Amino acid sequence: MHPSFSKNIRICFLYAFLFFLAACKIYSFKDVSIPPNIKTIKIGFIENKARIVNPQLSPMLTDKIQQKITNQTRLTRTNSEDAHLQIEGYISDYSVTTTGVSAQQEVTNRLTVSLQINLKNTLENSSKDFTITRSFDFSANLSLDQAQISLQEEIVRSLADDIFNRIFSNW
Repeated sequence: MHPSFSKNIRICFLYAFLFFLAACKIYSFKDVSIPPNIKTIKIGFIENKARIVNPQLSPMLTDKIQQKITNQTRLTRTNSEDAHLQIEGYISDYSVTTTGVSAQQEVTNRLTVSLQINLKNTLENSSKDFTITRSFDFSANLSLDQAQISLQEEIVRSLADDIFNRIFSNW
């Protein structure tokens, strides 16, 4: 085989590989879908209207949503009533049920958290309501307070991710 032929093959493979890497960017999971005319967002406090109130959940969840939107979009946060997008919501359910029983003893409990979210687009004069629900299992040997402490970060991260994806992703 001629040495220049081998060199040309390697160069072709290199270009193909680089093209493949560049094309993969299109399929990134961090892509968000925001029309170019939308520039500002107002994020309201997520109130807790559930029967059981975890006093840390509302402020932590509100803060996590604000951080996620600030870090992963080009939108500017504002408190103005004329923000292009406005997010409001509340925790509608925070309940515990038994999900696993062995030898007539509880072994697993489930904490279910539901949120009602309203997304307003002031540029299009439209509004969309949706519900986010997540369940988190924990040992029945733990009290609710102990379970909340151990699950707190997962609850906040999961719910914030779900809200963000529902608003900004084309999934």
